[in-house]
Amino acid sequence: MEYAGTPQLSRPKARQGGLSAHRIKVFLAVAVLIGAFGYFAFIAFESAARFYYTVGEVHESVRASDGEVVRVSGKLVPDSFHREAGSTLARFTLTDGDQTLAAIYDGVVPDLFFNEHSEVILEGALRPDGIFESHDVTVKCPSKYIASS
Repeated sequence: MEYAGTPQLSRPKARQGGLSAHRIKVFLAVAVLIGAFGYFAFIAFESAARFYYTVGEVHESVRASDGEVVRVSGKLVPDSFHREAGSTLARFTLTDGDQTLAAIYDGVVPDLFFNEHSEVILEGALRPDGIFESHDVTVKCPSKYIASS
């Protein structure tokens, strides 16, 4: 029954088939977050996945004239570490078992550097005089510990 002069109440129209503006905003926000996390994960894994040369490969593949920053892996040659008193400049030699590489590093070396079972990774450049000038030293823990006799 309708009375004269009484306004009709209209019901809201139902949306048909489209996404609401709120859902679109939420979807875009989630997409941006997933993209950002993906980007940061890619950057983190890319820097951790850099390869390195062995001592022998440095002699064969790296040209000193390029000044290219590379990573080289080897073990410290026993009794090759020398540092002058009061200085942070260290001189030492790495080996891969077959060849050796003279290296220098200006800074404090990690304690495990002197463990004969540790793998040392240097990051730097090969100088024209054949010495590897490192600006970063990383020591990988030995994969197995050998009991002392």
